[in-house]
Amino acid sequence: MPRLPEYLKRPIIDTETTKTVRRILKDKCLNTVCEGARCPNKSECYSKNTATFLILGNVCTRNCRYCNISPAKPLPPDINEPDHVAEAIKELGLKFAVITSVTRDDLPDGGAEHFKKCIEEIRKISDAKIEILTPDFKGDKNSLDTIIQASPDVFNHNIETVESLFKTARPQGNYQTSLEVLKYVKENSSITTKSGLMVGLGETEDEIEATLKDLKNAKVDIITIGQYIQPSKTHLKVAKYYTLEEFEHLKELARKTGFRNFQIGPLVRSSYRAMMSFENKNSANL
Repeated sequence: MPRLPEYLKRPIIDTETTKTVRRILKDKCLNTVCEGARCPNKSECYSKNTATFLILGNVCTRNCRYCNISPAKPLPPDINEPDHVAEAIKELGLKFAVITSVTRDDLPDGGAEHFKKCIEEIRKISDAKIEILTPDFKGDKNSLDTIIQASPDVFNHNIETVESLFKTARPQGNYQTSLEVLKYVKENSSITTKSGLMVGLGETEDEIEATLKDLKNAKVDIITIGQYIQPSKTHLKVAKYYTLEEFEHLKELARKTGFRNFQIGPLVRSSYRAMMSFENKNSANL
């Protein structure tokens, strides 16, 4: 693998706070995408007393070639997980909680009802704002209606990459389906919508701009763009490490496309500084 630029390296932070977060997650038998996807911001988030919860297991029914989460046959959903997620959020004192999941194509609703139960249990014992980062549910509108009924504060579904790279990076996904999912939620609710993509997989600037325009046309409110980092030698290779100057250019590209609320930078990931993005979105609407 090519040498990682210095600006993509993060120190390991080990404090009483990070230890507390790990203990709570372990006690509640919870997974996080921080661990499962080898997020480079894990230590930073743990040190700030937060984490992104990964529900519905720790293995996936799809095999996206950029993702560190293993594909395998998953176990049935844990019926106690919604309670445990809610308890962890309360114990951590979170004001803003982010919940994501593996893709569960084996379930009739793709796990939508489980997301709903998590949201309901959280709201019974916490005032935390809730962002969910979901799979595409194969575009099933009944599943999306279940999510809409649960009324999370933010609905996030990542486009992940440009259309030309879907067959390579996301062979079981569909670019248009992802756009339709985002558009459906926005057109049928007042929920803030969000999406993100990685760069460094071989896309062109024109393709990035086209993707941003597609997301804008789908009425997405918030976007994230970050550098793809190869998790292991068996995953897709990095075609390019974008420079800090190039990330500044991507910010200008986002503004040009009409976005005013975004997180763009080398280490930006879907839930990075999620509360800040949400608050900025609300401030823009005042």
